[in-house]
Amino acid sequence: MLTWLATAWSFRCKLIKFGAPAALLTLLGAASALADEAGGEASLKLPDLSQVTFLGVDGHKLLLFGIVICIFGLGFGLAIYSRLKNLPVHKSMREISELIYETCKTYLITQGKFLMILWVFIAVVIVMYFGWLAPVHPTAVTLPIILIFSLVGIAGSYGVAWFGIRVNTFANSRTAFASLRGKPYPIYNTPLQAGMSIGMMLISVELLMMLFILLFIPGDYAGPCFIGFAIGESLGAAALRIAGGIFTKIADIGSDLMKIVFKIKEDDARNPGVIADCTGDNAGDSVGPSADGFETYGVTGVALITFILLAVKNPTVQVQLLVWIFVMRIVMLIASAVAYFINAFIAKAKYGNADEMNYEAPLTSLVWITSVVSIALTYLVSAVIIPDLGGSTSQWWKLATIISCGTLAGAIIPELVKVFTSTESRHVKEVVTSAEEGGASLGILSGFVAGNFSAYYIGLAMVLLMSVGYLISTMGLGTQMLAPAVFAFGLVAFGFLGMGPVTIAVDSYGPVTDNAQSVYELSLIEQVPNIKQELKKDYNIDVNFERAKEMLEANDGAGNTFKATAKPVLIGTAVVGATTMIFSIIMALTKGLTENVNNLSLLHAPFVLGLVTGGAMIYWFTGASTQAVTTGAYRAVEFIKANIKLEGAASASIADSKKVVEICTKYAQKGMLNIFIAVFFATLAFAFVEPFFFIGYLFSIAIFGLYQAIFMANAGGAWDNAKKIVEVELKQKGTPLHDATVIGDTVGDPFKDTSSVALNPVIKFTTLFGLLAVELAVQLTATQGSGLTHILAAAFFVVSFLFVYRSFYGMRIREDAAR
Repeated sequence: MLTWLATAWSFRCKLIKFGAPAALLTLLGAASALADEAGGEASLKLPDLSQVTFLGVDGHKLLLFGIVICIFGLGFGLAIYSRLKNLPVHKSMREISELIYETCKTYLITQGKFLMILWVFIAVVIVMYFGWLAPVHPTAVTLPIILIFSLVGIAGSYGVAWFGIRVNTFANSRTAFASLRGKPYPIYNTPLQAGMSIGMMLISVELLMMLFILLFIPGDYAGPCFIGFAIGESLGAAALRIAGGIFTKIADIGSDLMKIVFKIKEDDARNPGVIADCTGDNAGDSVGPSADGFETYGVTGVALITFILLAVKNPTVQVQLLVWIFVMRIVMLIASAVAYFINAFIAKAKYGNADEMNYEAPLTSLVWITSVVSIALTYLVSAVIIPDLGGSTSQWWKLATIISCGTLAGAIIPELVKVFTSTESRHVKEVVTSAEEGGASLGILSGFVAGNFSAYYIGLAMVLLMSVGYLISTMGLGTQMLAPAVFAFGLVAFGFLGMGPVTIAVDSYGPVTDNAQSVYELSLIEQVPNIKQELKKDYNIDVNFERAKEMLEANDGAGNTFKATAKPVLIGTAVVGATTMIFSIIMALTKGLTENVNNLSLLHAPFVLGLVTGGAMIYWFTGASTQAVTTGAYRAVEFIKANIKLEGAASASIADSKKVVEICTKYAQKGMLNIFIAVFFATLAFAFVEPFFFIGYLFSIAIFGLYQAIFMANAGGAWDNAKKIVEVELKQKGTPLHDATVIGDTVGDPFKDTSSVALNPVIKFTTLFGLLAVELAVQLTATQGSGLTHILAAAFFVVSFLFVYRSFYGMRIREDAAR
């Protein structure tokens, strides 16, 4: 693998070396006269937070209390982690979960090394921009600090992903064991506890890092540090999301197809693909969402900070808004914890001793309770923190209402998602009905219908809530800042994350429930000698194995649904928040909205061309990520079919299972490298073509990406739960109907867990990196003329196009077989 990466790196260097030395010398020699123009990232200077008092305490000291809350949040996460670790579990199940964790560790270590290679790309641009073109003096001090914070951003995404895997691999075996007691509540509660542990840890760590920059880094270069931090965490999330999504679906498809080929049961221990599938559940559905959630929360905050510094001219109002934003983030952490305990009390009272339960019901109530608590605290805290904003005593409730639109979206969107993906959904049942007579073909078409309809309803819901935010922004907010509607959209995105820990918790619920089924089967607990007597003696359990398996399967359906609900929320924040980040670029290009504003229209041809170009990139990305899954799954299926031993073996060998993991890792990284280099150089190319072309491009990838992601995520969710209905409700495993829905599910796998989910970090990485790329282009044009800029744009595009080409022709199955 390392040899392949080295070859790819050498290939890339040869492609661009004809222009790189000249370009580098030119850029390094360029003047930094534009560095202080409105919107330049180097000119982002934070005001003194101590100059304004809140409740008799200056802003700096007030936010120091936030660090204490973050520490409590970390303690909350660690306490649940410890509780999960100490839950009872049979050794046969614990051994399987530890094996899964060991394979996950190997995957993460490999990905960590890979991330460092990718970091070199962005480090070069950061050094060129903040070191020479727009230096923040003294550069010997500031430049290393900015680079360090880009690494801190990567480390944050990587670290919370690692924590998520560790928690989930504790929880999967404990959930499987809890099913043996025959009561549904424990197998609901264990995955939720794991999710809350990850959610509280993730948000607390991210907020702690941002508070450190805000409170302890000098204001002259805290702004660039925020930019470096955001780019780093965005890179980490994009890499882990894309590679994890490819890995998990290679393994999932490879494992699932064996059910059709060999007519074996789900998670059959003799199938070498099952361990890889379990690893993939964590790599794709735990690592990816954890890193993505960490990055989403951070980047949305950085976008708002950047807006406040650029669009608000009154230093006092700047401080008021910055402190208010961070206090709200702290309050949202508290709201999620309070709502979790309230919901836990209600759920235990209602279901604690029940023999049957709807697993989706308490998860739904958790989301709504959190939404209500968050909205109530939003109004209360806003009234206390900013009762008078720039002389206006009414802005506090207007800003609180705008945030509440986003918080409400965080509850409404999951409800809409369930309409198209829940096992109770008429759309999902339509998939099953179609497949009964029309097989996989009609089942797949019905899934397309569900995905398309979901994009319509969810898109309109987002437009409605954003419109409310816009209307409120017209009620006097314009006297405090430029472009108040952009700030309103940023606050709506911020409100999406008002239930951050709970959103992550219900998303993490899915991989635990999925893994729990696998752990149960792989443990071969039913075949352990004298197991019933052992369970009775050691744990006082009168076991019913069939009931245990039925409950695990039913709970997995709820997990599938709530995995689906988090995806549109995260992609929604990317798109809504992107408008705020793009505003930073617009401020730089128009010198504070005083020049060239007419270029942001359909009358400016480059802007229109950028709008068209963005769609091309989104559809290429979808194809490239799916191709990586297709080729990898082909190789996995090929190996499993050649090596599976159905006679005379109780389980697959560890060596064969690790080989499947190796195949998944190989194609995940090959696919990721092609995609990253193509996206990286496309961003540079389009930024260098023409600045307003690039603005159109950024808007386009956000809009195209939004609807593509919603469609794919919910079509995949519908196919997934159609299979679950056939297995759990109709009990028709091994029938032609089951085969048809399994095929539909394998089509949906890369839809919902590879392409759709990775669009979120890709959009944000492109926009964040574009902040620097477009200013590099503008300054180069100002000092050297447009000729060199356009030559570089062509060179960058050639590099990008070659990796676009490689993402299919270099990944084709036939060519790969020939090698």
